[in-house]
Formats: sequence, structure tokens, C-alpha cells
Amino acid sequence: MFFRKLPGVSGSGMGLRLSQKFIFLLFLSGLVTLCFGALFFLPDSARIKRFFLTRAESQTPAVEPDTTAKQHSKKSDKSHGHVKEITPAKAVTSAKIKSISQKSSPTSEKKDAEKVTVKKQEDQNESKRPPPVQPRFAVSKPVEQEMERGTVSSKKSKHGSPFDYEKFRQCLQKPILGVEKGQPSDPQTRERREKVKEMMKFSWDNYKTYAWGKNELQPLTRNGHVGNMFGGLRGASIVDSLDTLYIMGLLEEFEDAKSWVEKELDMNSNGEASLFEVNIRYVGGLLSAYYLTGEEVFKKKAIELGEKLLPVFNTPTGIPRGVINLGSGTSWSWGWASAGSSILAEFGTLHLEFVHLTEVTGNPIYSEKVMNIRNVLNKIEKPHGLYPNFLSPVTGNWVQHHVSIGGLGDSFYEYLIKSYLMSDKRDEQAKKMYYDALEAIETNLVQKSPGGLTYIAEWRGGVLDHKMGHLACFSGGMIGIGADDGEPEQRKHHMDLAAEITHTCHESYARTATKLGPEAFRFDSGVEATATRMSDRYYILRPEVVESYMYMWRLTHDPKYREWGWEAIQALEKYCRVDKGFTGIRDVYTTSPSPDNMQQSFFLAETLKYLYLLFSDDDLLPLDDWVFNTEAHPLPVIRTECMQGGEAGKIQQQQ
Repeated sequence: MFFRKLPGVSGSGMGLRLSQKFIFLLFLSGLVTLCFGALFFLPDSARIKRFFLTRAESQTPAVEPDTTAKQHSKKSDKSHGHVKEITPAKAVTSAKIKSISQKSSPTSEKKDAEKVTVKKQEDQNESKRPPPVQPRFAVSKPVEQEMERGTVSSKKSKHGSPFDYEKFRQCLQKPILGVEKGQPSDPQTRERREKVKEMMKFSWDNYKTYAWGKNELQPLTRNGHVGNMFGGLRGASIVDSLDTLYIMGLLEEFEDAKSWVEKELDMNSNGEASLFEVNIRYVGGLLSAYYLTGEEVFKKKAIELGEKLLPVFNTPTGIPRGVINLGSGTSWSWGWASAGSSILAEFGTLHLEFVHLTEVTGNPIYSEKVMNIRNVLNKIEKPHGLYPNFLSPVTGNWVQHHVSIGGLGDSFYEYLIKSYLMSDKRDEQAKKMYYDALEAIETNLVQKSPGGLTYIAEWRGGVLDHKMGHLACFSGGMIGIGADDGEPEQRKHHMDLAAEITHTCHESYARTATKLGPEAFRFDSGVEATATRMSDRYYILRPEVVESYMYMWRLTHDPKYREWGWEAIQALEKYCRVDKGFTGIRDVYTTSPSPDNMQQSFFLAETLKYLYLLFSDDDLLPLDDWVFNTEAHPLPVIRTECMQGGEAGKIQQQQ
């Protein structure tokens, strides 16, 4: 029918004269060029491309941060799903972005080039900010628009005045490092603290010698390990160690670490990273180093990385997925996560760092993102008041009814009580969520063994699994620091519960040949606080047990906690120390365990820091002024009224 409408064309469509054929072919080529130009170059074409291109081809290239915005910044830094792993995370390494060549006529190429030139000039004259990346998954228009606003750099900040570091120091109740830098008066305690400091220097020196710039040291093979957990970022052990080096007075080593961060820490990576691990180790470590020292380089790097994480919230619910490509901003869920779900301990362990990003930038986008997570959780029905570990970022519904205070769930609860404390006890929403959750945990999960040990079981659709992971042993300290702010009649009960759980975790250490605890231990089949599976018998330098020792010492000054900490130090020295560093071991129930050849960065950030604080006076990083993120990076209590010069401050709850 189309051919019959052209003048001079026969009914068969084949009787074209030469000039008509030329005109028709010219028209047809123009139509094809127009269609394919729209397909690949119009602003909304990213969604269409996904139907035709491979994932690697359809990713948006990394965008160089605007240098002008960077300059402004100088005036304003556990196991999957909280699972701090033995092996690298299960994220696959991203493919390199492939260039896509398009064939077109010289005329159309010239026009396209002119359009690109004009567009570049318009962008430069407008805001000089990188364009928002397209999400991997389709989202609603309002969320896309919000993300576009959210990627605006706020270095000096359009949203508020520059962060006043000197005012912040004045608002602290006590000196950061105490009167005597936490030096204890008791000679034995002082000697034990010096031993921890020596362990830190030994670990650091070997990392610097054999793995400098890599993420972690492999002490047996004397080389560095990179892995694929941090999306191409390097130097995890350096960033994780900054605050530990500083508070221990290892200032030469701290300056080396600072110099590396300033000159070598490159945020322009294009790899696939764990949102959780990058946030707690890098963002948390950089923010902590800034607050402790006032060095602008740490704040600048933290803000730069925080901006790169914002696109991960670009989902229909605002619940972030677990993996992000730091170059393109695309995100997706872990392949092993049930039905493409997000993990409670991952999206629930952002609040402390993101609130502080808002604090140092004046840009509310960071705190708004994490407050939205809370609002989503508050609207969902919770089985028996419990929070399952898997949530769909698309529908906002629970995917499985598996509840754990250990891996996959742990730090969500930790961040609720710490958000309340960090807000100078103004964040009533966090307080209510924490105490409601604790009541549900006590009612449904807390158990007493026949031998009298208190433990927190796991819950699988209403059926208890009488297992407690090493990761869950942080809960003794968590319940302890929250005891004073609950209902008055519950305070003693909560302190007793904290002490009982910490005692149980100590028993998991005391009942092994090495006096180091297993990855998980059970309370069934006639055993208590003991690993019954070979796959649970390893120890990878984890900190959770000594973390609870430190908190319980600060809260009670019961000398047994320092004695238990010293037992752990002796065991680490005997079974984990090798010629060139510290390593995890594969079986805590044998006196000749084989090493795993990995000095985890969290050993430097957490285990050694908590042990050092355990043997220090309480005025070194006092709990009245500081909270520790789940990687043990200290972040200050936000005293809004003081920072505003006496004006009443209040946590903004978005109901």
C-alpha cells in the first residue's frame, strides 16, 4: 500500500524511474538514521538499550568529579549483609565499559557533534555537576528526580553554613584523648595496654612492608590481598587503621597513612562494591579521622565517596540494594540474597555515617535517605515484633521470615540505639524502635540453656534454631549501653542480660583448646556454647567478644572483663601471631591450628582498638561524647543546640 501512494510507481512497486529510486533510497536512509539516532542518543534511551546490549555495554561510564566542587569541600568525611568475610565478597567483578560505535552519514555526524558541543557548553554554564547515572532497575520518576537533586555537591553547602570544626571541639564535654591520653595508673594495666600497642605496630609495620596500598596483608605468603569487596578501592587496612593509630599515639605511622589517603586513595574506581563494607570501613574511617584530627583531607574524601553511594537509594522504595558500581552508580542485589532482596544489616547500617555526612556538608540529602529507610520499616508489619533479615527493595515487603541478631541482622539493632545516643538522646524514633525490637527479641529469641547460659537463638518462620554466632556477641555491649535509657524498672534487668550474654560469649572462648571462640556455637544435642560443625570452628580475628568486654568494663568496672581481655590477647599471641603479622585460624579446638593467611583490616580497626580501650582510662574517647560505628570508628555525639550557638536543635523525623 505504501508503494502505491508514490507518484510514478506501478502497482507492483517495482516500476520506479532512476531519479525516484534515488529519492526513495535517500528518504529511507534518513528514516533509518533518525530511528537509530533516537534509540541510542536520546536522554531516555538507557532503558531501551538494556533490551539490546549486554550489561557491561549498557553501563553508564564513570563521571569525573568536578574539580571546582572538590575545592569547595575544604570548607565544609562484618560477613555478607553484615557479614565480614573470610573470603572476598560474592559480588562479581564488573566488566569494563565497552565503547559503542554508530554508523551514520557525514552530515548526521556533524550535526550530532554540534549538538554535543552545545550541550557541553550548556552543562558548564549551568551547575558544573556530573549528570545523574541511570539506575540498573527502572524506578519511579519522583525517585529519579530526587536522586538528581541528591547528587548535587554541597561542599561549602548551599544547604547550610560550613561545618565549624572548632565549635565542634568546644561542644565536646571532655578532651578527645583524655587528660593523660587514657594512661592507666595501675602498672599491670599500663603494661597490658602497651602490649596491645606493640601488637598494632607489629601488624602495621608488616602490612606496610609487604602489602602497602593493598586492602589486607597475607602474612604467610608476605603479599597483599585486594579482593572484590570494595569496588576497586584500595588501602582498606590504611583507612581502617587511621583512628587506631591516632589514639594509640603512633603518630609517625598515622602521618604515613594520612599521606597515602591524600595522594593515593582514588575514588574513581569502576568496580562493584559492597555498600555495607564501603560505608562502615571507608566512609566511617574517613569521618572518624576527620573528627579526631580536623584534617580536611579526610572530610573531603568522605564526602566524595558519600556522593558516589547516593545512587544506590534509587529504588522504588528507597531501600538500597547491596552492591553498587562506584563508577556508574548502578546497583543490584547480591546473587545469593533471596528473591533479589536487600539485607537488614546492610541497609540498616548506614544511619550513623550518613547523618554525619549531612552534618559536615549541610546537605540534608544524606540524612533524608536513611530516615526514609526507617519510615519504610515502620510501615511494615513485623512478625511478633521481629525484623526479618530479607526485604524487597521493590515492594517493601519481607521476603523471608528469618531473624538473626548475628550475621544478616546484627548491626541494624546496634545502629538504632547508637543513633539515639549520637543524637544527644533526641532521636525518639530510634529509641522507640530499639526498645520495641529488644522486647521482641527477649520474648521470642532469648533462651537459657540447661547449664544456665543465656543466649540469643535464631528464628526461622517461628521455629527456633539454637545457634549463636560470634557476630551476635556484640549484643552484650549493645544491651549494656542502652540499659540506662529504657524504662526505669527495666534498667537492672537489661544490665543483667548484657552481663549474661557477655559471659556466654566468654564461655565460647573458654571451652576451646586455643581460648579463641568459634564462628558459631550451639546449644543442642547435649552441648553448650560449642561449635558442632567443622564449618563453624574457625576464628578470623573477629572483635565482637572483646567489644562487649570493653563496654561492660566501662559500664561496671568489674575487673573480670579486663582479665578476659588479657586471656584473649595471650591466645592471639600464641595461635594467631606469625613472623610477619597476624592470621586467622581454621580450628579453635586444636592446639596446632592451621592459619588462614589473612590479616583482616577489621583486626586493626576493631579488635586491637577495643582491647586498647579496655586497658585505658575511661576518658579516652569517653562514651558521653562518642559512639562507635560497627567497624569501631568513633563518631561524635551531635549536640545541635551547642553547634547552633544555643538555639534549640531537634532531630528531624520524617513521618
